[in-house]
Amino acid sequence: MYAVLWRSLPGPAVVRAFLALLLLAVVVVVCFEWLFPMVEAWLPWSESTVTTDTGASALAPQLVTPLAHLPHLPHPEDLS
Repeated sequence: MYAVLWRSLPGPAVVRAFLALLLLAVVVVVCFEWLFPMVEAWLPWSESTVTTDTGASALAPQLVTPLAHLPHLPHPEDLS
């Protein structure tokens, strides 16, 4: 498909590359300005299965306790 598009563009390779980028930009603008807003009405944005609980409260004790089993190491100045 891209080969057919490339061969159908006029001019040398530099002009073809510029025209291909221009066509890509036009397609992106058309999608964002007209296609995506039109399709948005059909998408179920309000039907979310994700809860608002992040689970941070369940992980908080685990974040503090892993170092509790390590022995207390004295400061190097206390050794002399």
